[in-house]
Amino acid sequence: MPPGSSSTRVSATASEVLAGFRPQSSIAQPVAFCPFSGLKEEFMPRFPLPKSLLLASLMLTPGFSLCSTVASAQEEIPVPVIDAADIPTSPLADELFAPAPIADPLGSPAFTTCPPGSGLGSELPPASPFAGSLFERPKLTGNWLGLRDGLALNGIALDVSSTNFYQGVASGGINESFEYAGRGDYYLNVDGQKAGLWAGSFITLHGESRWGETINSNTGAIMPANVGMLFPKPQGTVTALTGVKFTQALSENFAVFGGKLNMFDELKQPYASGRGVDSFMNAGLTFPITLARTIPYSTLGAGFAVMENLQPVFTFVVLDTNTTSTTTGFETFFDNGATLLAMANRPVELFGLPGHQGIGGSYSTGQYNDLSPTPWYDPNTGGFGVSTGLTRGSWSIFYLADQALWVDQNNPQRSWGLFGNAGMADNGPSAIRWSTYVGLGGSSPLVSRPLDSFGLGYFYVGYSDPVHNLAPRLMNVGNDQGVEMFYNIGVTPWFHLTPDLQVLDPARSRTLPPNARDIDTALVLGLRAKIDF
Repeated sequence: MPPGSSSTRVSATASEVLAGFRPQSSIAQPVAFCPFSGLKEEFMPRFPLPKSLLLASLMLTPGFSLCSTVASAQEEIPVPVIDAADIPTSPLADELFAPAPIADPLGSPAFTTCPPGSGLGSELPPASPFAGSLFERPKLTGNWLGLRDGLALNGIALDVSSTNFYQGVASGGINESFEYAGRGDYYLNVDGQKAGLWAGSFITLHGESRWGETINSNTGAIMPANVGMLFPKPQGTVTALTGVKFTQALSENFAVFGGKLNMFDELKQPYASGRGVDSFMNAGLTFPITLARTIPYSTLGAGFAVMENLQPVFTFVVLDTNTTSTTTGFETFFDNGATLLAMANRPVELFGLPGHQGIGGSYSTGQYNDLSPTPWYDPNTGGFGVSTGLTRGSWSIFYLADQALWVDQNNPQRSWGLFGNAGMADNGPSAIRWSTYVGLGGSSPLVSRPLDSFGLGYFYVGYSDPVHNLAPRLMNVGNDQGVEMFYNIGVTPWFHLTPDLQVLDPARSRTLPPNARDIDTALVLGLRAKIDF
């Protein structure tokens, strides 16, 4: 259990374990590539894998967790403190936590209930957390007449959300206009053991849709102001299956994973990430952007993660270089080389508060055009359609860190703190030579607003020579920098409304002839509404 919690406390985590619902924890999790990313806590292995290991989710780099939850408390459900002796039991809870002897693949003694330290044995939830009144339950559609509980008992959880944006350039930029757009996310998580397979096996699927128009091309910046509307495709109405991941935990120190990996799901940093639907929206604050040339958005790949003292210390992944968001990927399987991604991290404490420090790097053997678009941004922002020769090989390195500055003593899952990133890449074919961001965010410090979260961040992106020299006489291209701030209001546990403000100093200084004009600093305003069904 988290520090400061009691074994006689019925925590939101324990309740969510029963229902297939994972909280949006603000506690800084290690940054890493996580084989268990997207899995609900009730899907964690029941053989000797301590819960602390599973929650850390075999992360790649500090502050960057492939399965750490987003640094917000917006899905966290306040649960009263109840003495263990007064906790009622239920057939559902009895069945879920009943002893289930299993064989450990490594031959060591198997747990018959939950891992030590999880607290689940003494924290049986009194009822399904999906139950409750309309404005108190975590999901709009509730328990589906008990179906959600039944699916959880068989190792299946389905989470559906819809996020809608109304965003525009209020002043400056290229075009002062507002647009409506939206996206849907559909996650299916399967615990192999509960579903009749074997211990330690998990399947995670992520489907997504996007629709509407965005203002990403109206700001004058190369970095998109709304990263959530880039995927699965940056334009049109599109639905695709972008993640199909298989994970096998072999011990408490080692796990392997593979499949079609959604790298935006895998790479998350405490207090900073959120796919543009929970936290920051600008691409410069949601992803170590120096990775953009070498890391596809959705692609085939496999890897492993190593743990030490229940903390992720090293993760290694091999990826196809092709982004295959809307295809299976088999038709282009490694036809343009491979990308190697490695991340290492070390947990640290400052004045007794959790934090992480980590480094990582990538190398691709593929051939790239200096100005060809990446899934994360289009460096050929002027619309010239310029093409350069192909260059083989691209690399990047980065450093990430996060540090909690405050942790709620009554609910350790609520915290806020600092985060940062700095990275470098080659001077072509990578369009980005170096980048950095720093910020403050996490749970709202207001005790009366336990479902709220906030963020304030600054980013700077320095582009490579091929971008600067794109068309210096017609369109001078400099570097992008900007500030973003948001406040995520938990109207109910299932409905979040987020005002967002960005001030962007764009890389482009003038529009193209014949009607060339200066591009001023852009003030971007937005309103985001997310519903969890």
